[in-house]
Amino acid sequence: MRILANDGISQSGITALEKEGFEVFTTNVAKEQLSNFINEKKVTGLLVRSATEVRKDLIDACKGLKLIGRGGVGMDNIDVTYAKSKGIHVINTPAASSSSVAELVFAHLYGGVRFLYDANRNMPLDGDTKFKQLKKSYGKGRELRGSTLGIIGFGRIGQATAKIALGAGMKVIYHDPYLEECKLQLSFFDDQKIDFQLKSTNKESLLQNSDFITTHVPAQKDYVIGAKEFEMMKDGVGIINAARGGVIDEVALIDAIENKKVSFAGLDVFESEPSPEIRILMHPSISLTPHIGAATGEAQDRIGLELAAQITKLLK
Repeated sequence: MRILANDGISQSGITALEKEGFEVFTTNVAKEQLSNFINEKKVTGLLVRSATEVRKDLIDACKGLKLIGRGGVGMDNIDVTYAKSKGIHVINTPAASSSSVAELVFAHLYGGVRFLYDANRNMPLDGDTKFKQLKKSYGKGRELRGSTLGIIGFGRIGQATAKIALGAGMKVIYHDPYLEECKLQLSFFDDQKIDFQLKSTNKESLLQNSDFITTHVPAQKDYVIGAKEFEMMKDGVGIINAARGGVIDEVALIDAIENKKVSFAGLDVFESEPSPEIRILMHPSISLTPHIGAATGEAQDRIGLELAAQITKLLK
């Protein structure tokens, strides 16, 4: 049987699949040619990440497909219900990238409270002539320790983010209508473990009491954070979105930054991805990454191996 990993797959995943007798293609096939490639090569399983969309027309055109896999968590780029109605297995890897996304959230947080997003822009330009002025500009940083992190959405990634926050000495509050209580266990290098028992709070309370807010929810029809939500927040709050573009109203975010309600934002995803708005890209108070939350070698190895295991179980 043949597998097409159209957005790529780790070598560990390829090796695991080939060991089970699968032939793996890693060619990146353009959307216009994808159905022809799948049919001509008699591809049984199609693996994608966030770049390739698997919609009804592609599913209808590829009668030989038995499995569609998403290397990651969200499956908004796949018509999941329709594929399943056609008897096609649809799989993803919800646990594999949690730690990588959570660490990126904290990269943005630490960079935000110490102005790294702006200092890294200005030091190459003015570091040799305006060093003292820059030192003064960036000399009013904050510590994360002792502050409150509000997490909207408390699935695997939200919980992984909470563990880092607790380890950093932060207070954690979360809002998740589907998870009223949660027990988190922090494991340390010397095999010590500490348990934390957390309870969901209402969204309004989270917005009002958080020093920093991070979103970890799937794609939504409406904004999770818009103008009304920004008004409820503390002055000087920091906002991180490494979930999905469209979770935060970017126009309202810019307004909130300009009005000093928000001190900084960190964005890994964007409403108009893959062509983010120029006001977002150029804003001096926004830390930017190009949707790389799961883009670590460790996460990609876990994703590849998890996909391989599921494919082997379902197709052999």
